[in-house]
Amino acid sequence: MDRDHTHMTREETWHTLIELKAVEGEMPAGRWNLDEANLDEANLSGAYFSGANLSEAYFSEANLTRANLSGANLNEAFLRGADLNGADLSEADLSKANLIRADLSGANLSGANFSGADLSEADLSGADLSGADLSGADLSGADLSEADLSEADLSKANLSGANLNGTDLSEANLNGTDFSRTDLNRTKQR
Repeated sequence: MDRDHTHMTREETWHTLIELKAVEGEMPAGRWNLDEANLDEANLSGAYFSGANLSEAYFSEANLTRANLSGANLNEAFLRGADLNGADLSEADLSKANLIRADLSGANLSGANFSGADLSEADLSGADLSGADLSGADLSGADLSEADLSEADLSKANLSGANLNGTDLSEANLNGTDFSRTDLNRTKQR
């Protein structure tokens, strides 16, 4: 199967996890519980993890392009350097997750919870972060060019040195946000 150009079904994702020795046995009917699973460097492009419990799971340098992680629990997950280009993380819980240097370009992150997450030097260019909770998140040096941050909560977030060229900050909560070394001249604000 060419996983770079397709979306996997729930069953195909489970089979891939068995091949990776991350799980064993029959696929559970309900919500998957893969907390603390080690999937570092795994190719999970197009995988289906919608609603799964992936808290404290390890996805360092993993390929999760176009993966469906909508509504997933990724609280305190380790996604350092992961490729999440075009992934669906809408309404996912990524609070306190490590996303240093992760590629989230073009991802659907609307309504996601990134409170206290480390997104320093992450690529969020063109991402949909509308209504996302980024309170207290570290976005220092992140690329947020052309990202939609409308109605996002950026209170007490660190955006020092971030690229905000063409970023939509309309109706975003910017109370206590650190914009040091950040050019706000090219942002979109209503």
